Amino acid sequence: MRADKVWGPLIVVTAVVGLGSIALALATQDRSTLTVPDGLAFSEFKGYESWQDVAVSETEGSVKAILANPIMIEAYKQGIPANGKPFPEGSKIVKIEWAKKKNAVSPYFVEVPGALKTLGFIEKDSKRFPKTHGWAYAKFTYDSDSKTLKPSVTGTECGYACHTIVSTRDYIFTAYAFR
Repeated sequence: MRADKVWGPLIVVTAVVGLGSIALALATQDRSTLTVPDGLAFSEFKGYESWQDVAVSETEGSVKAILANPIMIEAYKQGIPANGKPFPEGSKIVKIEWAKKKNAVSPYFVEVPGALKTLGFIEKDSKRFPKTHGWAYAKFTYDSDSKTLKPSVTGTECGYACHTIVSTRDYIFTAYAFR
């Protein structure tokens, strides 16, 4: 048997498989490069997926998990902000928002996370963000068609106006839920 008859199809299969791998690699978004224009970088919240939960919240169409980094969790456990003290520098919180859906296998009615909608980040750094009492905000919207996150705001002040109504709670809405 001639070598070109054996190797020819093998090269074509290898090339097709290789192109499939390239397409898969291109389809996976490198979140560490995401940045809100003139704002926070996604990379500043590396590891947020394993942060401890603060609480959950619900809107008409969404369910949200609110997670905080260890600095902020420790502050919550010390009674902040209910005790009137501010959160320490380096406190970070993330809000993961999903569309609600009914749990199809549950024997009773319960709504659970469905498609990812947004990721919201908040960080306390008074030197970097003095105009907003030390807090910076970022929000990324998930596009299910492209399976990518995109900044949905500009700058670090995007959530500040909304959060001023809880200035007596150091600009944070979510209380640490009793467990």
